[in-house]
Amino acid sequence: MLQYMETVSQGEAENIRKTIQDLFRQTCILQVKCDPATLVQHDNLRYQVCLRHREFIADYLSVLDCELVHDPQEHIFRITGDGVMTERMSLMTTKLVILLKMIYRDKIMGEGLHATTTNLAEIREYGKNTNLITRRLTGQEWNDALVLMKTHQMIELPGAVANLEDFTPIYIYSTVNVFCSAMDINELVRTYQDEVEELLTEEEKEN
Repeated sequence: MLQYMETVSQGEAENIRKTIQDLFRQTCILQVKCDPATLVQHDNLRYQVCLRHREFIADYLSVLDCELVHDPQEHIFRITGDGVMTERMSLMTTKLVILLKMIYRDKIMGEGLHATTTNLAEIREYGKNTNLITRRLTGQEWNDALVLMKTHQMIELPGAVANLEDFTPIYIYSTVNVFCSAMDINELVRTYQDEVEELLTEEEKEN
């Protein structure tokens, strides 16, 4: 494998190293990135590196018990396998991911791919309407969820999470469907609605 790295330029070798690092950090690499404010899309260098050196990267990852998977429908490269570090999501983060999936679905059905943006106000409204969010979230809860979703390429933010306002645009990538994909969205919502109702019932009994 080291011999392969010696056959490419120093700059390209560095690109390969950074691409592998990003795969482990993000678990997926998108073909196209988007500016949420302008909706201007641009090609992702890391995706092009995966295309050019797909066989080498796949061989390298296999040594680490990981598999490089190309999903042409979603236009992503992602890694799977025992060697992938799994990040456990909190209950609230999971609920927010479900809400983003719902918003993405509704945007696609209504306005199409060019308008898959949302904002904090809309997320809260969806949370209220589905009963998935029954209280005011703390700044830390928003931060944890949004940072995780940005890291794993589910959303794109125009700046730091701390600078987000109610109507700051948040771009939703189709990769949001890769997460929690084992169940239908409506089924996921029902599951968490039942859980919320149980908690409220327990609180009423205690009072």
